[in-house]
Amino acid sequence: MTFRRLLGLCASLTAFAMASPAWSATITIATVNNSDMIRMQQLSKEWEKETGNKINWVVLEENVLRQRVTTDITTKGGQFDILTIGSYETPIWGKQNWLVPLDDLPPSYDVKDIFPSVRQALSANGHLYAVPFYAESSFTFYRKDLFDKAGLKMPAQPKYEEVKTFADRLTDRAHEQYGICLRGKPGWGENMAYLTTLVNTFGGRWFDEHWNPQLDTPAWHAAISFYVDLMRRDGPPGANSNGFNENLALFSTGHCAMWIDATVAAGLLYDKSQSQVADKVAFTAAPIAKVPNGSHWFWAWALAIPSTSKNVAAAKSFLAWSTSKDYVALVGKTFGWTVVPPGTRASTYANPEYLKAAPFAEFVKQAILTADLEHPTAEKVPYTGIQYVAIPEFQAIGTQVGQLMAGALTGQMSVDEALKQAQASVKATMEQAGYIQ
Repeated sequence: MTFRRLLGLCASLTAFAMASPAWSATITIATVNNSDMIRMQQLSKEWEKETGNKINWVVLEENVLRQRVTTDITTKGGQFDILTIGSYETPIWGKQNWLVPLDDLPPSYDVKDIFPSVRQALSANGHLYAVPFYAESSFTFYRKDLFDKAGLKMPAQPKYEEVKTFADRLTDRAHEQYGICLRGKPGWGENMAYLTTLVNTFGGRWFDEHWNPQLDTPAWHAAISFYVDLMRRDGPPGANSNGFNENLALFSTGHCAMWIDATVAAGLLYDKSQSQVADKVAFTAAPIAKVPNGSHWFWAWALAIPSTSKNVAAAKSFLAWSTSKDYVALVGKTFGWTVVPPGTRASTYANPEYLKAAPFAEFVKQAILTADLEHPTAEKVPYTGIQYVAIPEFQAIGTQVGQLMAGALTGQMSVDEALKQAQASVKATMEQAGYIQ
């Protein structure tokens, strides 16, 4: 090769390097099959174009996602570069050094714009270990047209006995109209997310101050009996298979008069492109029974990087992009402001376009900010978390109890038998784990 040709080749290589990204990678992201995450998938091509990186998506049903990412993180499998996890897992896994700290996000990301309670829920030992894609509390959706037609008025703070009365009045099985839709699919983040808030407001708790399980107490019996009776009388058929997505589909197609669930559903139900009841839906606070404590939950779906990732720089770049102010604006401009990721940033709730499109915005913000993870129950408890107990064992405990509650719902066993088995199972687990002697 002549010297002149060598110079020409070097010049070409230099030009190629300048035109190409300084680094590129293919990252694997595990996420849940919720609408917000599906939109993130669609928009992620913008990030790929900007950075030259590629994404391998693993999109899973909620219970399957939890199982897969938990197995991967605890075995150091290294299958994923980004995990979609929540406010339950993040501090537990952060303390184990299983997640990469996110304290060095660029100033333009504006971490302080994220609501303090959301940042705190995703932190441990003074470090931020995940960034929130969206945050939520829970409240009551209802069909204002059906209420008006029946001459019913939903209170600003409904009681569960009132909910029962409304559901009885509005159930019309001949027309596939059900008075109420509630989660029945077993899982610590599925039926037990809702049922734990129900138990809380009936005055119950998972454990006493010394970690003794409390599942066979009168409060649990009253709460679960209420739920089973209500769902059998006024709920849809096959309710034990219904989680968030299934109930969202039922409500948005006109089959539910009421639905108590995550506030994130508000944007979806008010979106005329995907909801048949967008002009008929209304909302109010989550109901209470005997006490207000823990009647509405707190949750954040968030993105985190496992310490086993070999593409940390690219993963951090995606986290900063997909949870930024600019990303919120991109969703608003692309899909409409009603469906932007809610509950995370103060700037979203100061945006006139969002406030105009989302009549539920201020209500959701207050529900999130008033959810008290430190005092979730009327009686004292040794744990934090409203619809979960923030200990590593809860994922297994909650799922097992969820299966028993689904058994009671379907009539495979009585409520008494389900709670008796749940008490014995949880007690054995807590003794084995060393919480009680």
